[in-house]
Amino acid sequence: MKQLANKHILLCVTGGIAAYKAAEIIRLFKTSGANIRVLMTEAAQEFITPLTMQALSGNQVHTDLLDTKAEAAMGHIELAKWSDIILIAPCSANSIARLASGKGDDLMTAVCLAAVCKIYFAPAMNQAMWSDSRTQENFKKLINNNFISIGPDSGEQACGDEGFGRMSEPQQIINQIASSFSQGLLAGKKILITAGPTREKIDPVRYISNRSSGKMGFSIAEAARDAGGLVSIISGPVSLETPNEVDRINVESADEMLKEVDKAINNFDLFISTAAVSDFKPEEYENQKIKKQKKGNNLNLELTKNQDILKSVSENKGDLKVIGFAAETQNIIENAKKKLKEKNLDLIIANDVSDDSIGFDSDENEVYLITKKIEKKISKVSKKKLSRNIIEFIAENL
Repeated sequence: MKQLANKHILLCVTGGIAAYKAAEIIRLFKTSGANIRVLMTEAAQEFITPLTMQALSGNQVHTDLLDTKAEAAMGHIELAKWSDIILIAPCSANSIARLASGKGDDLMTAVCLAAVCKIYFAPAMNQAMWSDSRTQENFKKLINNNFISIGPDSGEQACGDEGFGRMSEPQQIINQIASSFSQGLLAGKKILITAGPTREKIDPVRYISNRSSGKMGFSIAEAARDAGGLVSIISGPVSLETPNEVDRINVESADEMLKEVDKAINNFDLFISTAAVSDFKPEEYENQKIKKQKKGNNLNLELTKNQDILKSVSENKGDLKVIGFAAETQNIIENAKKKLKEKNLDLIIANDVSDDSIGFDSDENEVYLITKKIEKKISKVSKKKLSRNIIEFIAENL
């Protein structure tokens, strides 16, 4: 299932005889290309060992809320941020009750309280426990709090009873979760993305450039592809692999990027400009390497403006939706709103590049999504998760 490739899945295993099925769930996620971590409650460890889960997942199993070693490496907040999906399977009657009451006094409940991703749960218990009115009330509370239930199914149970309460089969669980990544929010839409820096040549060995790594643009390309989009990316010089099923054109200078954008833009529905295009280029290019002996202690460069690619596209956009990025160091929102208006954009995504923990070179980012009517902040998360949030916002609002 290619929809699950490279997705971050946190599997929470609670106490119940169905815990043995968690091993098969891990195997199915792994064969689908997902990155999986396992969290086990104390009761779950009575049914299946953490060592088994560690061997199958390839990652250390998380068990304790106040484990100082775990907190230093990946505590409950980091686990919540890391996860694209949380799956609780099996989810016992006791766990449903604890989650419904909003408890956060063990690792599983604390992670779920801190999570901003979708949370799936697969109920598993005796049929009498499932049909009890208190369990049903707790179940409804979870559904009302946007938890997503998979099952339970009806059938023969370990105790010999028969009825609803049996955990859904692992393949059914995997299929439902995979479908959440293939709902086609941008199904059939053609999306053109620019990414990375540009290089403006001074002479055959020197150039002007910037710190852009291209990570944000490539992450957005992956997210748009996963949402059903037909994605092409025009990239400046970066050391990133092309995402599967994404077309790529490599360029070096701003002029080259503009040429490729102009050539392609009429075939697309959505243009997302994440590239950090150089504002200026040397007015003259020296065909031979400039010798420092000839220039003494000073080298003066005359710079001229590059054409604004984003503005050029937006001036003639028609039905095309145009999204830009604003890399700012001060007055983030004010400057972004000014750029939104001046360049006639449908959406601008602004971030503070003076913060070394986000933006250039970093794997994380924090941004503001700004349209003429909406202003939304997405707090610091991985660029992969941020990209999915951005694509969801585009699909829902544009």
